[in-house]
This record gives sequence, structure tokens and C-alpha cells, in this order.
Amino acid sequence: MKIALAQLDPTVGDVAGNLAKARKVWKKHAGKVDLIVFPELFLAGYPPMDLLERPSFRTELQTAARSLAGDTASRPETAILIGTAVPTDAPTGKGLHNAALLLGRGRILAQRLKRLLPTYDVFDENRYFDPGPRQEPVKWAGERIGVTICEDAFTNMEIWPDVRYSDDPVADLAAAGATILVNLSASPFVLDKDSARFACMAGHAARHHVPFVYVNQVGGNDELIFDGSSFCLDPSGKLAARLPSFQEAVTVLDTETPGEGVWPGMTRPEAAHKALVLGLADYVAKCGFESVVLGLSGGIDSAVVACLAAEALGPDRVLAVAMPSRYSSSESLELAQALATNLGISLKIVPVEQPHQAYLDLLAPLMDWTGHDVDLAQENLQARIRGNILMALSNRYGSLVLSTGNKSELAVGYCTLYGDMSGGLAVISDLPKTLVYDVAEYINQEREVIPKRILTRPPSAELKPDQKDTDSLPPYPVLDEILRLCIEERLSGREIVDMTGQDQALVDRILRMVQRNEYKRRQAAIGLKVTTKSFGMGRRMPVAARYRL
Repeated sequence: MKIALAQLDPTVGDVAGNLAKARKVWKKHAGKVDLIVFPELFLAGYPPMDLLERPSFRTELQTAARSLAGDTASRPETAILIGTAVPTDAPTGKGLHNAALLLGRGRILAQRLKRLLPTYDVFDENRYFDPGPRQEPVKWAGERIGVTICEDAFTNMEIWPDVRYSDDPVADLAAAGATILVNLSASPFVLDKDSARFACMAGHAARHHVPFVYVNQVGGNDELIFDGSSFCLDPSGKLAARLPSFQEAVTVLDTETPGEGVWPGMTRPEAAHKALVLGLADYVAKCGFESVVLGLSGGIDSAVVACLAAEALGPDRVLAVAMPSRYSSSESLELAQALATNLGISLKIVPVEQPHQAYLDLLAPLMDWTGHDVDLAQENLQARIRGNILMALSNRYGSLVLSTGNKSELAVGYCTLYGDMSGGLAVISDLPKTLVYDVAEYINQEREVIPKRILTRPPSAELKPDQKDTDSLPPYPVLDEILRLCIEERLSGREIVDMTGQDQALVDRILRMVQRNEYKRRQAAIGLKVTTKSFGMGRRMPVAARYRL
């Protein structure tokens, strides 16, 4: 069978725009292929969330599907397989199915319904959909197509140990005589997931001895990033065709083409970099911003965010602001200037000494600064002044403020509410500090974009004299491993000590910091997800509670 894989970037809620994208592919490929396959819930965009609860949105989806089906009358030899939501017409349940529609000969020929509805991490499909029943393959162009939707094919417990289903829709379709297996997906990116997906689907193809076609959404929608990475496998599970990661593509293939390879994969820093560039670009575009603004401190975090922004949007759409205080070193400002020059972005220098002193004077009767070292209240004043400056620029020029904190800082609360946490998008909030350095090295692999001194100098917030991050935190390699085991692996303090050999008191202190700062994270900007467990919609921990991590 000759199939066009349409790995496209839909916008959530933009049914008309998504329909136009589908029509563009149809016009180009109708009559040249047997079937065009689009991703899961393509007409709605994924994830549509509570838009699905709006009757008018449901109606709009049905109208769009019928309209696209009408287009297929002009070339009856080509059909479309596309994801959308359809009503169940049942008196009980949610009243909606996650569906794949086969459109051809001017009408909706068949629909196949998603059976496995994920409810873990960022997924909440039971909130909106009813599961479909066991189904038969659909007949088209002399083949029996076994259609599954995303989670229906993620049933290999060796690869996905946290996800256990008693049903295997792929096996059921193969047993029912499917000659080709097709999966419409909206599978969000996390590091190393592309290789795991390939292994899972290759297992299905080899086990059932039929070709497997996998079409995944690409692009960013809020905190989720979709890498695409669509592919076709031959009946032995070998890679017959592969679409690029992190970009739109439409590829035509023949399912009888023999496979020759396995999944190539990327290094983690390269994958993280490409994902964040895509996620940032799409967030800015889909939210209607023309430019971004960020604080540029001369440190590694803001340097990496500036590089990502310049690549995602172009240097002319990025404004960096250096805001030195009395505790900032001259080297920090010099490094910020050097980076801005390397990137070609605009840099404005706004010293914060005057408002800082004004705050100290204003609060002196209440705080009595005399005889005290610089304490947390004085440190945070500087951070909040900087946040106010960035938000003022956002208000005046309509720019999106990018916050620059990393996952390690956000985890332990080494950040200031309404200060460096201010912003509309937290670009690297799911990058542990050690991975921030790795991404910086990736950025510098061809030329020195980020001045080397930024990578080698000890990290510091520079909010008091001679301050270093290690004054408050263990070295980042130690901290990041403890945090990974706690947040991503969900291990207890005792289990972390046993696994790492770290001091019990240190582990307990870190975990207390994670727990104590949950209230801060509830107020953080949306952050782009790249790890298996990010701070955001996929991690739901109580704030006013007594528990021990």
C-alpha cells in the first residue's frame, strides 16, 4: 500500500486552521497514494483538554470531519485516516470517543475508537472520553488495516513498566487478520522516548509479521512538545522509513519496502536542545507574541535560554536585559555583553542600585537592617526588582518574558517568587543543572557562542558578597541525582541513600526542600517538559499537607 505520512503541527482549538493543513496535504497527494494518515485528534489539536466539554467545539469538529470527507469524492482512489473526537450517542458515560475516521469516496467510511485511555503523568483522557470496544480491521485498497490510536499500541510492559494493561489492541487486530498496522499518535516528547517507541512498535511488527506505520504529531502545545519521529517498519520490525524529528514533514512510502535499519536516536543534549527550540517557537507563535525579553546575568542558565530564544525566533526578536546590582561582578556584565554580541541580540543595561537602595530605605523602619548581614529578605528584593523591570518591558512592548530558572533550582526552591520566577514561559525549568551545562556544550560544539568562562565559573546568584550556589546546595551532580531519584523515580529518602551512598542527613534536607517549596512551583510559569516527570500538569502534589518524601 502506498501511504502518505502527514507529520504535522496542529494548533489546539484551531479546527479551521487544522482542517486547512489537512486539505493542503490532500490536494498535493490525492490520486497519488492509497491512503493519507494524520495524527491523533488532529482536527482538535492535542491535548484539547476542557475544550472537549464545550458543545460548540464538538459540533465544529463534526462539521470539519464531514467537510473533509466531502473533499475525498474528487479522488475516490485515495482515502484519509485522521484523528478527531466523535460523539458516542450513549445515554451514559462521557459521551465522546477519541476516534480515527476513514474518509473516502465523499463520506465517512468507518471509524475506529481508542480503547486504552491513559490517566498517568500528563494524560487525563478518562476525563473526556469513553473507551471504545474491541474492533475489526478496516478494508481499503485491498488491505485490512488494523487501526490503533496512540496508547493502544503502548502495551509492552518491558518497555513501559509503569503502564500495565490487560488488553492488547494490536494483538487483537493482528488476530483478526490485519495485513497492515497503523497507529495515529500524539505522543509527547521526553528524553530517550523516541528509541523506546521504536522498540515497542518494532516488537509489534516482528511479533505479528505485518508492516507497522506510526504517525506522530509534531510541535509544541503549552508545556508539551511533540517530536514527530514518525516511521514505517517492515514485517520483521526493521526501519523502512523515518520522518525527521522536531519538524513538519509529509513522506510517501510503500509498505512493501523492506527495512534496513534500526532507530538512530540522538544524544540527550541534542534532543533537549531541539525540543526546547521547537517548544519555545511554537509557544510564542501560538500565543501571538512577536518578541521575547529575558534577564541576562552572565550565568549559564540565562545564557542557554538566550541561545534557545535566538535560534527559535531569530536574534531580532530577542531583547536581553542586564540588571547589575552592588553585588554583581564586572565579569558578569562583560560575559553578558559578549554573549549578546555572539548571538546578535539586543542587550540593554539597567542597573538596579537606585531602586534597591530605595527599598532598603523604605523598609528600614520595619526591618532594621543595621548590624545584620545580607539576609534572604535583602537578597530577594533584588530579584523582585529585576522581575518588575522585565514585566514592565513586557507590558510596554507586548513581549513574552522568559524566566531562566532550571529544574534543580525549582525543585529545592532556590528561586524567588515574583522575582526570577516572573515570566510567561519557563524555558529550561525541566532541565537539571547538569543537563543545562551539557546543552551549553552542544550549543558550543561548532563555535564558541557561549563564552567559555560562563561554563567554567562557579554558579552564583550574586545577591550578596562572594555568594556561591554551593553555599546553600551540594554540588549539582550530587543534587541532580538525588532529585532525579526522588522526582522521576519516586523513591523514598531511605531508598535514595541505599542506592547512592549519600549521607542520610543530606538526602533528608534536600527532600524537605522539595516538599517545602511545592507552593512556589504552583505559582511558576508554564515550563517546557523534557523529562519523564516535570513540575507541571503531570506532577500533582498537595501543598497544605503533612507527608514525607
